[in-house]
Amino acid sequence: MHELAITQCIVDAACERADGKSVSRVLVRVGQLCAVIPDSMQFCFELVTEGTVAEGARLDIETETARARCRTCDSEFAIPDAILLCPCGSADVDVLSGRDLRILSMETR
Repeated sequence: MHELAITQCIVDAACERADGKSVSRVLVRVGQLCAVIPDSMQFCFELVTEGTVAEGARLDIETETARARCRTCDSEFAIPDAILLCPCGSADVDVLSGRDLRILSMETR
């Protein structure tokens, strides 16, 4: 479960930037193609925040839709799953979004 390591990095970054204040909320954006399960991240968040300034904080997760542009027909389209295939049938595509995992914001008390 790589969500544990990812979530630990998120918590470490939030705690470092909190500068000793208590963290009440962390907002992250997870791309559909990241292969990260949001429910697993939520579970891991509770575990890794124990004993830190983020203990008791809320983790909010936004999902970023995966989008691509076809090099064959030049259309832009949503990617519904991990199969990178344009509706025209071409697999020659550039992924435009959906691979990022970002901390968008955090709130402190």
